[in-house]
Order: sequence, then structure tokens, then C-alpha cells
Amino acid sequence: MKKVLIATEKPFAPAAVNGIREVLNQAGYQMELLESYTTADEWKKAAGDADAMIIRSDKANADVIGSSLKLKIIVRAGAGYDNIDLEACNRAGVVAMNTPGQNSNAVAELAFGLMLYHVRKGFNGKSGSELRGKKLGIHAYGNVGQFMAQIARGFGMELYACDPFVEKANIIADGLKPLNTAEELYKSCDFVSLHIPANEKTRKSIGYSLLSLMPKGGTLVNTARKEVIDEEGLLKLMEERSDINYLSDLAPDAKEIFEDKYPGRFVFTAKKMGAQTAEANINAGIAAATQIVNFFEKGDTTFQVNK
Repeated sequence: MKKVLIATEKPFAPAAVNGIREVLNQAGYQMELLESYTTADEWKKAAGDADAMIIRSDKANADVIGSSLKLKIIVRAGAGYDNIDLEACNRAGVVAMNTPGQNSNAVAELAFGLMLYHVRKGFNGKSGSELRGKKLGIHAYGNVGQFMAQIARGFGMELYACDPFVEKANIIADGLKPLNTAEELYKSCDFVSLHIPANEKTRKSIGYSLLSLMPKGGTLVNTARKEVIDEEGLLKLMEERSDINYLSDLAPDAKEIFEDKYPGRFVFTAKKMGAQTAEANINAGIAAATQIVNFFEKGDTTFQVNK
């Protein structure tokens, strides 16, 4: 009987756990739940005889991967997978997967929540502004970006997108104007919603030179990863231009500087909350369990990220 470990420092919703259990039970697999653990040693001990693992934002480093001698597959229940050491997986012969698209609507809705909260001045009773007629640029037109476009159309926003990996014809078909470069996108839009992954090419790629192109009142919305932001460059621009704003679902390292110097020009959530909905929780968890079963029973590696 194959053992699947659910290792989540930030637990799944109970309904998600029940859904995962149902999928695994039907396949004849054993499920072990490790929730709210406090040390890596707890995780490594539980993972020792696991054939598969499902994680969320947990850091699956080389030490954890190496301690799981039977491990064949690890699935990140979510889109981002920079918390998995892919090189360690390759060395150990472990397939790493994510579950793209399962929490995309949740992230898009949060991005719009941040935008609405900001333009209406935190609902503090003072006059704000509206999103209708404003230009929204979507930086990376993947699953989240597509949901962003759907919502933005309902708000009557003018839509642009930049993504070298998506055919321009597809962007046009969705009612957006495709732009060739990030520079064009940032220069053209009142709001830019950021959805790029964090990797060697993108880390600290969003900084002073790019953000300084934004028009007056320009607002960057980051529900991707904080690692893609060059905080030093962002702070330099915030200091030079009193009209630039930054909204994020994860506070930057320089949070105290923002609070001290730039009140009213930022919104940060208490923790990374893009996927923090019951629906996204359930969708991602069940998808992860299903992918594990399909991997073992059918050899399906559709969502493998360490090819």
C-alpha cells in the first residue's frame, strides 16, 4: 500500500482534507496527515517511509527530500513551486509537480480586492476613485492573468497584457491588447498586476528602471512572489515619486519603511493570502491527490516541473 504524506505547516481546510482522503482511499492508498508541525525534524520523521507527499508553502529542501528514501513524487498544492528544491528532486529521482490553475480565481479576486481597497482609500470615509476606464496591464497572461481579465472586463477597464509565452492571437481573442515588452506595459498602464514566477531570470527583475516608466498615479499589484521585486529600487522610486503605489499580498522586507514613510500608498495583507479561500484549498488539494494517483497508476507526468 502506497503512503501519501500531507505535510502542511499551514493546514488545508477540513473539507480539502476530506476530499484528498476520499481520492486516496478510492485508490487504496494510505494517507498520513502532518499539520502545523514546528520543526523540520518532525517532517523528516513522518516522510521517512512516504511514497508521495503533498505540500503547500512548506520548504521541501534537499534535507527533507533526502530523508524520504521511498519518495517518488512530491506535489505542491498551488501554482508556485519555488519552495521545492528541484535539483534535489532530480538527484533523488523524485518527480515534482504543481497544480496550476486550481487557485487562480482566488488570486485574481484578491488582486482586485487590493485594488478596490486602495482606490477607495481603505473605506475610511474619504472620497476615492474608480477602476472603470483605467488601464490595467497584466504581466504574464497565465491562469491568474486570464481570470484577472475576466473580472476587469466587468469593471469596464481597458486591458493590456505582456507574455512572450502566449500567442498574441489568444490575447487579442480575449479582448486585450498584447504588448511586446514589459517596458511598454508599465509605460502604458495605470495599474500593473504581476503574475510572473520567481526564478533565476525574474528575481529582483521588477525595480526602479521598469517602475519609473509608470504614468502618474501608477500602481503595482503583486500577488506573485516578493522575490521578483527589487525592494531597493522600489523604495528609491517611492521616495522620488509621491504618486507611485504598491499593493501586495505579502509584506516586503522593508514593511516598516513603508509604514513610516508612505502611508496611504500601499496595502499589504497579514500573510500571503492569494490562495486562502475554501474553494482554492479544496481544488488544489484534490488536484494534488488525483495527480499522485494518476502518476502511480498511469505514469501521468503532465504537471511535472523538474523535467
